[in-house]
Amino acid sequence: MRNQSNIEEVVKLKPDYIGFIFYPKSKRFIGEQIPDDIQTLVPVYIQKVGVFVDEPFDNLLEKFRSNKLDMIQLHGSELPGYCERLMKLHIPVIKVFSIDSGFNFETVEPYELFCNYYLFDTAGELRGGTGIKFDWKKLDEYTADKPFFLSGGIQPTDVAEIKAIKNNKLHAIDVNSGFEIEPGVKDIPKLKTFIDRVRDNSGQQTLVL
Repeated sequence: MRNQSNIEEVVKLKPDYIGFIFYPKSKRFIGEQIPDDIQTLVPVYIQKVGVFVDEPFDNLLEKFRSNKLDMIQLHGSELPGYCERLMKLHIPVIKVFSIDSGFNFETVEPYELFCNYYLFDTAGELRGGTGIKFDWKKLDEYTADKPFFLSGGIQPTDVAEIKAIKNNKLHAIDVNSGFEIEPGVKDIPKLKTFIDRVRDNSGQQTLVL
């Protein structure tokens, strides 16, 4: 997210996370630095997540500190050792995995000790969101203890399907293009309705990107 007035409205909905994209090829690229007027809008109870794709480690570390981020999401081909270096610095890590019908969840095992969460997104040709769901029945194959974020083509009409997911390691919902007026600008009424319905009697957390 990068629009000041839009972020102000999103903050009123009290999401658990707000994401800022530091990948220059993304349509939602925030730039090298989150503007001060946006920084001050995000209260301490909302985690600021920096999203990076194969960023050189020292560059990422500088951006984490200068942007006062709370957590890092790694959306590239980062190896377990990269995640381990962040964890040793006590920087919380979300590692993204792209899911398709042939995905084997053994792929995530080398990362088990070196990240706080996984994020499961739909596999596509390009980095970032595809706007398409993967088959959520695939989550039945995930038996690890690491909590995960669910991403990929989530729409306002998906509440019942989300609540039907049986895997109790589902930690958060990552919403994006299905709730946007344009890249990086959220449709506030759609988002509010979705958050209210998802959280109803469930306490489900929501990640806003």
